[in-house]
Amino acid sequence: MSSDTGTAFAPAGDIGAVGRPPARGRLAGKVAVVTGGTRGLGLAMATVFLEEEASVICAARRSTTLTELAQAHGDRVSVETVDVCSAESVRSLMDRVMQRFGRVDILVSNAGVSRNGKIVDLGEREWREVLDTNLTGAFHCTKYVVPCMETAGGGRIINISAGMSSRVAPGAAAYSASKAALEMFTRASAVELAKKGILVNCIAPGFVNTGMYEPLRDDERLRSRYERMMVSGRPGEPWEVAAAAVFLASAEGSYVNGHVLEVNGGLLWS
Repeated sequence: MSSDTGTAFAPAGDIGAVGRPPARGRLAGKVAVVTGGTRGLGLAMATVFLEEEASVICAARRSTTLTELAQAHGDRVSVETVDVCSAESVRSLMDRVMQRFGRVDILVSNAGVSRNGKIVDLGEREWREVLDTNLTGAFHCTKYVVPCMETAGGGRIINISAGMSSRVAPGAAAYSASKAALEMFTRASAVELAKKGILVNCIAPGFVNTGMYEPLRDDERLRSRYERMMVSGRPGEPWEVAAAAVFLASAEGSYVNGHVLEVNGGLLWS
C-alpha cells in the first residue's frame, strides 16, 4: 500500500511524471510539522509544502540532512528528531518548534510502521509497536499541537491512514486495525477541536510509488496481482497524495472536517 515510511523521495525537480500542476503559494507563511518527514511519502508531502511556500519541520526518529531541500528552500526547512510513541518526545518537539516559529499551522501525522504476521503468529511486541506508532503516535501529536495551533488562531491536522484501513488482507491485522482506529480518532478529534478553529482530516492512500509499494514493483507475481486492483491502471505518484494534503491544509479545504479522503485512483479489493 502507501507508505508512511520508505526510501528517499525523488529530488524536487523529479517528483512525478503524471501531469503535475505548478505550485501556487497556497501555504505561504504557514508552519507545518510532518512526522516521518525525512523519507517516503512524508518527504514527498514536506517537499510539496515547501514548494507551496510553507516552512516545514521534517520530524523523524533519526536525524538526517536533507541537502537538496535545504539548498532549494534555505531555513524554511529543518529536521528535528522525535519518537512519536513518547509523549515527552512529542511535547519537546512542539516546544522547539514554538521557540523557533512561535506557531504551528499544519500537522501531518504520517509516522508509521507495518509488521506483517497472521494473528496466531504475531508477537505482542510487534502488535504494540504498530499500535503505539500508528495510533498512539497520532494521539500524542494531536494533543501537544493543539496549544500551538490555538496560539495561531486555528490550524489543520492531517492524519495519514491507508487503503487497508477498510480492506481485509491476511497477515495485516495489526496494521489494518491501527489505521481503522486512526480514522475514527480523526473523526472524534474533528468534533472536539472544531470550536478551537482546528480542522482534522485524514488521507487514505492506495498503492503509491514509494515506500511499501517498492517491494511489489520488484516482484512480478505480486505486482501483477495488485495491478488488477488498480482501476486507474497504475499506482499513484507521491505528489498526488501530497496534493491532497495541500488541499486539506490550505484555504481551499476550509469547509472539510472529519473526512477520510481516499487517494487511490479507484481501488478494487477481493
